[in-house]
Amino acid sequence: MYIERQADKLLQEHLSDKKISMVLGARQVGKTTLLKHALGNVNCCFLNFDVEIDRQRFLAAASLPPQEALKTFGSPDVLVVDEAQRYPKTAEIVKGWFDSELDVKIFLLGSSSFSLLHQSVESLAGRNRKLLLPPLLFSEVLATQDWVEAVTDVEGLHQYFAEALKALVLQSITFGGYPEVVTASNKLPLLQGLAGDYLWQDVLQMGQIKTPETIRRLLTLLAHQVGSEVSVNELATQLGVTRPTIERYLDILEHSFVIFRLSAFSTNPRKEVCKSRKIYFWDTGIRNALLNEFSTSELRSDIGNLWENWLVSEIAKKNILDGSPKQLYFWRSRSGSEVDIVLKNPEGVLSAYEVKWRKKGRRVKAFSDRYDCPVLPIHSDNFLKILL
Repeated sequence: MYIERQADKLLQEHLSDKKISMVLGARQVGKTTLLKHALGNVNCCFLNFDVEIDRQRFLAAASLPPQEALKTFGSPDVLVVDEAQRYPKTAEIVKGWFDSELDVKIFLLGSSSFSLLHQSVESLAGRNRKLLLPPLLFSEVLATQDWVEAVTDVEGLHQYFAEALKALVLQSITFGGYPEVVTASNKLPLLQGLAGDYLWQDVLQMGQIKTPETIRRLLTLLAHQVGSEVSVNELATQLGVTRPTIERYLDILEHSFVIFRLSAFSTNPRKEVCKSRKIYFWDTGIRNALLNEFSTSELRSDIGNLWENWLVSEIAKKNILDGSPKQLYFWRSRSGSEVDIVLKNPEGVLSAYEVKWRKKGRRVKAFSDRYDCPVLPIHSDNFLKILL
């Protein structure tokens, strides 16, 4: 079953642009499925650099004049190279084809932004456009539910399908948004296998990490600390490594789409914390797999932190697919007042939200007074108004 993606429209825009398109995202997030669905009956050639024979076909073509190279692929209208970061000279080769003005649209798909973007900076400057594909948005999962068709507005979903909605949310925050996991009836073994392949195959290979146990322990520490400010120095001390090593590992984890970092919002460093960061997982299913915690009960002890990670990641995923993306922050004053999510649009207008699983919560008056911006609560009874 194909789940309609918000990225479908973005991909159509890429198809009408002759520039080389780079589609980035974690393994199994649906990049290839997205392309195949969009291309339909288009004459295209798919190469996967995880497959040796496909790599050899590409290398053999690279040794030929551009027009002849294209003929070896069947003179397609679209050429798709999956896991393109596996070969370091991919960007350089397709740059030559692009500059030869071949009548072909080229897509490079990658599960590691670090490797592929490094290639593109050197070879594809001004010749490429990028599309980042995250795990499924909750709105995309919600649209697959039959009962959603019975109502036409968000209030109706919260009012008439409160129990079904809460069950779907708890399932989503527990098992995450990877398409294969979402559509499977037996989610646990798939998620555990995905977490292993996703984390270790890409992260360890990309970073050439000699002590994989250290990065596994680092991820476990981060899984316990979602929603809290993270001290790199404390992580280094706990793991018995240097601060630069932790910084490098965090960069690797971020570029391989395991985590993302949120900076502190500040216009007055004297009164506000501005150097701290929070770290969240792009997919809460991966986070739970690290801790081997798959309870779908709202009484689980970490429901507050898990709910915050899920909501922040949902907003971050929606943001990267938005045509007018916003900058995403958290906020904390030196006196201890906190706001979980601060959004700043391109015009500088702020929106602020306090995340709580239950409706009961406090208003952060300090932020509202300082920035003339109300801090709105997001909880399990109103979150769709923010996400849809």
